[in-house]
Amino acid sequence: MSVTLDVKKDHISDRKSKTVLLAAPRGFCAGVDRAIQIVERSIEKFGAPVYVRHEIVHNRHVVDRLTGLGAVFVEELDECPDDRPVVFSAHGVPKSVPKAAQARELTFLDATCPLVSKVHVEAERHAKEGLHILLIGHEGHPEVIGTMGQLPAGQMSLIETEEDARTFEPVNGQKLSLVTQTTLSVDDTADIIEILKARFPDIALPYKEDICYATTNRQAAVKAIAERCDLLLVIGSKTSSNSKRLVEVGAKAGSDEAVLISSSDAIDWDAIDKADVIGLSAGASAPEYLTDGVLAALRSRYDVSCQEVEVTKEKVIFRLPRLLLDK
Repeated sequence: MSVTLDVKKDHISDRKSKTVLLAAPRGFCAGVDRAIQIVERSIEKFGAPVYVRHEIVHNRHVVDRLTGLGAVFVEELDECPDDRPVVFSAHGVPKSVPKAAQARELTFLDATCPLVSKVHVEAERHAKEGLHILLIGHEGHPEVIGTMGQLPAGQMSLIETEEDARTFEPVNGQKLSLVTQTTLSVDDTADIIEILKARFPDIALPYKEDICYATTNRQAAVKAIAERCDLLLVIGSKTSSNSKRLVEVGAKAGSDEAVLISSSDAIDWDAIDKADVIGLSAGASAPEYLTDGVLAALRSRYDVSCQEVEVTKEKVIFRLPRLLLDK
């Protein structure tokens, strides 16, 4: 007589364990949130399509979602019809752009981040005082193009590197002032500023640091976790300056490896498999659902223990343009 025994084996998981250190703050800043709301509210108020000059923020997921709502993204104002509203991106635009919009009697809304606008005001004030302005930033970035476009050609010089700072020579002993792009590496920018201050002790500095609070906070959060990380993942676009700076900051702060990914679809699973402690952050133009997606993808393959490391809380809110508040 044969007896069949119903033996229940204890389930032993063969899933690897991973620790995720989640940097905070991360993701959307107040300026990005305001810019996206301006596009959304414009579509609600005026109907689709609403034109947007340049990507409203540097994130393809955001742009694609707004396109689905009825936004049309263009690079130049002459691509916009006369009878539809146009929104200027969060990065800011040269003065010639709103001037051209006014000449065509277009309805336009300026989604320039108020902290970028602050730099524009500083530059104009320095120019009125007869100072030549040095702008620390990256050539070709929309924010730099917009800032340099606040003044006539020749009144501002771009400083990209420490070498630029060492070799710049003012013309005819002109007095100097300094402004910076808002999304730079805090540490790298400080090094450039020190070189300029040593060479030109009388250079007029910003009343308050130009690098925005969100850039500073996100870099501080990455520094707080980097040394403990085998691998740091930063979610953001390749065109996003602040996201690329987070990768650089993480690598310098001690992460064994730091990489930029656009979403969970771009994860290098071989690299993940080798890492025990994974850091996770997101640039200021990356929506939180992308962070959620990366965590979900990690949890689908590993036993994940997640710890949020918060360096500060952000409570900044920027007002929307009056045109969108009027009934």
